[in-house]
Amino acid sequence: MNCIQARFNTLLSHNTNGACPAPLLTPQLANALIERLERMRLFAHAYPLLTNLTQGRVVPGELLDFAYRHQLQGLSLHVLDGEANSLGNMSPTQLQAFSDKAARLGLDVHLEISSTRKPDIDQVIAIARAIGTRNIRVYSRYEGHLSGVLAQIEHDLRYVAGQADLHDLFFDFEQHEELKSHEIAQLLERLDHPRLHALFDFGNMINACEQPLSALQHLAPHIRQVHMKGVRVVPEHNGFGHYGVLQGSTEDHLPSARMVFELLMLGEHEPQVIAFILEQENHYIAPAFRQQDEAADPFIDYREMSETALPPGYCAQRMMDDEHLWANNQIRYVRDLLGEFKVLAQLTLGEQA
Repeated sequence: MNCIQARFNTLLSHNTNGACPAPLLTPQLANALIERLERMRLFAHAYPLLTNLTQGRVVPGELLDFAYRHQLQGLSLHVLDGEANSLGNMSPTQLQAFSDKAARLGLDVHLEISSTRKPDIDQVIAIARAIGTRNIRVYSRYEGHLSGVLAQIEHDLRYVAGQADLHDLFFDFEQHEELKSHEIAQLLERLDHPRLHALFDFGNMINACEQPLSALQHLAPHIRQVHMKGVRVVPEHNGFGHYGVLQGSTEDHLPSARMVFELLMLGEHEPQVIAFILEQENHYIAPAFRQQDEAADPFIDYREMSETALPPGYCAQRMMDDEHLWANNQIRYVRDLLGEFKVLAQLTLGEQA
């Protein structure tokens, strides 16, 4: 084994527990990897600055400035991020100004909601049409036995599919801690609609008692957007919760490099993933939702929308200051990782020259 392949193996095997050997970095793979890296689209996300948004220190329009300063390709944000200043509370004139600013800066905007209910879908569609975006993230928050929850989601998504056709939109369903990836894949396959896909989150499968790489494999044919973050896995009873940490830090238990590689390479001729979204969630706490010894039709508890409480010893001012630091930290980590991929691919091609 040459030193380039050894470096590639080390990079891709980090936090995989040896379960997934790295592929051979051939010149063909190196060329494909470079091509995908050049076409990769990195997006900012509102969540890394959530306290700033909640406290009114940052408003949604300033998130566009953040994305532009860091030379990202877009911004993904929840319609409620920013409370009174959120997109959901903007007037038509304010929405137009937000849209105009995004266009002026050359940024794409993707929207997110934490629901699949008709009133919420109708609201986000109105906002999407007002600002000229076509991409919306959704997830469900129903309580009940799994079979009933899945039936309700399927009912909701049939309405979503009709609205997507009517308004030329795309909806990506996120695996959001309570559903397993194969359950979402089966749901999307039953619906079989070209405007309904999946958003893959780097850590949410932990709470559904799944492993990251197997979850990615189950959902791979449907993944269109990605939330990237760092997670410390926390055993709870007969399941696992997760605690948000800095992506790529020594506390991060996820195989980030391997997931980025696998997601980059999805799509036979064109990149399948249209947005890699930087969703640093430092100090976010998420409990276990599924158990290793659960019943065949387990009861799914209701979940509130995601939020991060102030960690012990933190005041709001310190949290707001540190959020900017942590967001910058993630961009640096991800770009360093992508740079390492590119260097290894170039060295492989150089050996063949």
